[in-house]
Parts: sequence; structure tokens; C-alpha cells
Amino acid sequence: MNVQELHSPDKEVSTKMLFAATSGKVIAMQILAEGHLKSHQTPALALLVLITGKVVFENENGMHVTLLPGDYVEIEANVKHWVKGLERSQLLLIQ
Repeated sequence: MNVQELHSPDKEVSTKMLFAATSGKVIAMQILAEGHLKSHQTPALALLVLITGKVVFENENGMHVTLLPGDYVEIEANVKHWVKGLERSQLLLIQ
């Protein structure tokens, strides 16, 4: 999904709840080209938003998504997942 697709192009101001956080953290991350965020799991639902660059997000349930700027993915609680940088990338992790 991409954040630009959440809003009508005709409205001057548009808001949309994107994610209901459970623990209230927002973490800025950087992954370099060919960098790997190793396999891990989180106890709470989270949202990963790509700001710049290009990454691949995968999980143990077979999800394989290439994220481009503005794209986001919901990370399920207690599901192993990992991220590979295809380009130098800036991301936000919302928990």
C-alpha cells in the first residue's frame, strides 16, 4: 500500500487513521543497500513505512513485498520477519 493512495486528490485537506499504535513508539531506521535487518519478531502489531529508498520485506508466512517510497506494510505480532535493503533506505517503524 502507499500513503498517497489513502487520500482523495480533490480534497484540500484529508486525514485518515492509518494505524492504531499499542505501545506508542516511532522508530527511525536506516538500511543500506545490501543491508539486512535479521529475522526477528515483535510482540505487538507494528507498521513499517518506507520514506526513501527501496527495500524488500518478507515474513515466515510467505509475504514478500518490495517497498518503494510512501509504501507501508503491517507487521503481524509474533510473526518472524526480515528486511533487505536494495538501496540506501530510510524507514519509520510505528508500534
